[in-house]
Amino acid sequence: MWNDITVAPTASLPLEDVKADFLAPTSPLRVHTAEERPELWESARPLFHGVWPEYNFHGETSSRVFDALVPEYAHLQVLLYDQERERVVARGKTIPFRWDGTLEDLPRGIDAAGLRALDDDRQPNTLSALSAEVTAADQGRGLSRSVIEAMAACARGAKLAQFVAPVRPNWKDRYPTIPIGRYSQWKGMDGLPFDPWMRVHARLGAPILRPEPRSLRIEASVADWQDWTAMEFPKDGEYVFPAGLAPLQVREGRGVYWEPNVWMQHRL
Repeated sequence: MWNDITVAPTASLPLEDVKADFLAPTSPLRVHTAEERPELWESARPLFHGVWPEYNFHGETSSRVFDALVPEYAHLQVLLYDQERERVVARGKTIPFRWDGTLEDLPRGIDAAGLRALDDDRQPNTLSALSAEVTAADQGRGLSRSVIEAMAACARGAKLAQFVAPVRPNWKDRYPTIPIGRYSQWKGMDGLPFDPWMRVHARLGAPILRPEPRSLRIEASVADWQDWTAMEFPKDGEYVFPAGLAPLQVREGRGVYWEPNVWMQHRL
């Protein structure tokens, strides 16, 4: 972690300077920001339908945070465009906030980071990833790594001091009752994290800062949860459900879910 951080404005560098440091000259990929290509950002939206489970769209703060990304932070939202396929293949969403580099000041998850970004009047000095998405047709091509690199390049271009990610472990739904603190410590034979998405970040040099058991809060009626999950919740209690990273708590007709994340930090 870094302390004594110099605050810098978030004006972006010329786009060529941002993307030249991680894309090979022969790569068919090109990086565009939502600021540079707003029409491409809008037209690409349908390509990512189905990437996330339905419940993930109903966080208590999600609409406010994600709706603010464009145009306010359009220069920090990235698209990967494949020139050979002539279409968008991936995108990354981010938000800048102020952080002093200590664990004590690190927001308590993605909800807290988003609210700090929107409500804190201080100049931001840190970029947080919010999502890295690859279209269904292009998954398995290693593009998620390129999305992370593109977001990091945006952070450098905006002269921000650090880049962090509240990683959503993509195998955690296989082990929903295992606390995220334990899960985040699981290792493969090579010493890298057990979870594939955490491994991608680790291979890029990102260490774990802190597991976050209460990162994204979703509360809704049992009827909504039944619609989102295609399950019945007939009595109060704790339930595991498809694509859930942790159990759902059902009480008196309401379901409350806290999605866990793992903070990881990329050096710029």
